[in-house]
Amino acid sequence: MTDEPLVLGIETSCDETGVGIVRGRTLLADAIASSVDEHARFGGVVPEVASRAHLEAMVPTIERALKEAGVSAKDLDGIAVTAGPGLAGALLVGVSAAKAYAYALGKPLYGVNHLASHICVDQLEHGALPEPTMALLVSGGHSSLLLSSDITSDVRPMGATIDDAAGEAFDKIARVLNLGFPGGPVIDRYAKEGDPGAIAFPRGLTGPRDPAYDFSFSGLKTAVARWIEAKRAAGEDVPVRDVAASFQEAVVDVLTRKAVRACRDEGVDHLMIGGGVAANSRLRVLAQERCEAAGIRLRVPRPKLCTDNGAMVAALGAEMVARGRGASDWDLSADSSLPVTDTHVPGQSPSRSHGHGHDHVHEVSKGNLYS
Repeated sequence: MTDEPLVLGIETSCDETGVGIVRGRTLLADAIASSVDEHARFGGVVPEVASRAHLEAMVPTIERALKEAGVSAKDLDGIAVTAGPGLAGALLVGVSAAKAYAYALGKPLYGVNHLASHICVDQLEHGALPEPTMALLVSGGHSSLLLSSDITSDVRPMGATIDDAAGEAFDKIARVLNLGFPGGPVIDRYAKEGDPGAIAFPRGLTGPRDPAYDFSFSGLKTAVARWIEAKRAAGEDVPVRDVAASFQEAVVDVLTRKAVRACRDEGVDHLMIGGGVAANSRLRVLAQERCEAAGIRLRVPRPKLCTDNGAMVAALGAEMVARGRGASDWDLSADSSLPVTDTHVPGQSPSRSHGHGHDHVHEVSKGNLYS
C-alpha cells in the first residue's frame, strides 16, 4: 500500500492519443494510439483527421492503459488532461473524455498545461525536479526556454520561437528533400551519414542585438530550400545526407547555445530538454557536451517520453494531487492558446462558484456512476 496518488492522464493536443497512469513518480502504463500515418499523405497534421482519430481511439486506449497498469478505474485518485495549448478540436476530445470519466468515477479533474507536462515527465525517469530548473522544450509546435521554480504553479517563459518551431522546420525541410513525414526522425537518420560542416547554413537570432533567448528557424528553412533549389536548377545532384546533417547542426547549435546561456545568466545548474525534437540524437550529444563544459547537469527523458504521451500529463496531475493543488471545475474548457504560466486550470473558489469548487468531487462520489 502507498499514499502516493494514482492518476490517469489523457493527452490529445495533436495527433497522438496518449493515456498514461502513474503512482506518484512511478510510471505504470503509457498507452499511445497514433494517427501519424493518416496525416502522412497530406504532408502534415490535419486537425479534423486528428480529432476523429482521437474519438475512435479514446476508450480502447484508456482500457489498454488500465490493463497495462493492473489497476481498476475506481482506484484512481484523479484524472488529468491536457487543457492546452494545442489543436482546439483535438484538445476538446480529450477534455470531454476526461470530464466524463472523472464525473462517472467521482474523482477530481485536473486540466493541465501541455508544456508544463513535458517538463514534469522527467520526474518519471530521473526523480524530483530541482527547483529551479531550466527547460528547453522543442517540438513541432513549440521551441521554448522556460524557468520553473515549482512545476505546479510557477513556470516563467524566458524565450520562444518567433516563427517556425524547430519541429516544423524539420518537417518542411524533409518535405523539400522528398523524405516524407514526419521529418524529425528521417532527417536524424540521414544526418548520421552526412557531414554537418559541409554547408554553412545560417544561425537565426544569434547576433549581438538579437533577443538572447528567442528562436527563429524560418530564415534557416528558406536558406536550405533555396540551396536545394539552386542545385536542382543547375542539374546537379542534391547531397541529401550532407544537407540533412548541416541543417540539423544549425538547429541544434542554436538550441543548445541559447539554453546553456540562459542557465548561466540565471545561475541555474540544471537543464531539462523535452518535447519531440528532444529525441534527436545530435541534440542530445551536443547538449551533453556543452552542459558538461559549463558545469550544468543535463536531464533528458528517454525518447518515448519526449514525444507527446499520456504519461507526462499523469505525472503533472499526480504532482498537483500530491501538492494539494485545486481541482478543475466541470466547466473546464479546452484552450488552444493556454499560456505556459497557467500550469493548470484550477476551479474557482467556493465564494466565487457558490460552493462548486473542489468540493464538487465529494458530492459526485456519493453516487458513483461508474460500475
